Amino acid sequence: MMSKPFEKIVADPSTNTGEDEKFTSDDEMYMTQALELAKKAAILGEVPVGAIIVANGQIIGQGWNLRETNHCALEHAEIMAIKEASIKTNAWRLIGAKLYVTLEPCLMCAGAIYQSRVPHVIYGAADPKGGACGSLYKIHEDTRLNHRFLVQKGLLAEECAELLKRFFRQRRLSSASKDSNDSDPAE
Repeated sequence: MMSKPFEKIVADPSTNTGEDEKFTSDDEMYMTQALELAKKAAILGEVPVGAIIVANGQIIGQGWNLRETNHCALEHAEIMAIKEASIKTNAWRLIGAKLYVTLEPCLMCAGAIYQSRVPHVIYGAADPKGGACGSLYKIHEDTRLNHRFLVQKGLLAEECAELLKRFFRQRRLSSASKDSNDSDPAE
């Protein structure tokens, strides 16, 4: 079965840092949907990250972190969205697609984005400890690779970051509460 061809997006990251790009109302709508997916992950006790892949105005893939649930380090939101998009389109090359993700992709996910030829990524919150699309690495701009992709950052960044902060704050409080309940009352 042949997949529907995507409208080609030409990405030249050397001319664009992604910092001063304008976001459209569609971009905001898709990132808001990615945030809703991130909330699904949080309900499951997963780090709240959500991702959506759009092509030709249609959502073709979506995912949220399932690493703890499925006991698999590969189950990041971006990987899940790429997998679903590839299955739906019957194509591993997602040329013409745009990926929206609430947290800057890690090295593994940036590699998957590169391998699947997604030409455009928009992320919300930066990840200074593990980000591979600007914070620690710039995989999307590496001229040693045969494919590069455009990255825009900071769409709904405050909302994305707040969701992550709230999740980790809750986790710390829960852990501290558990530790105090586990203590020996005789001490």
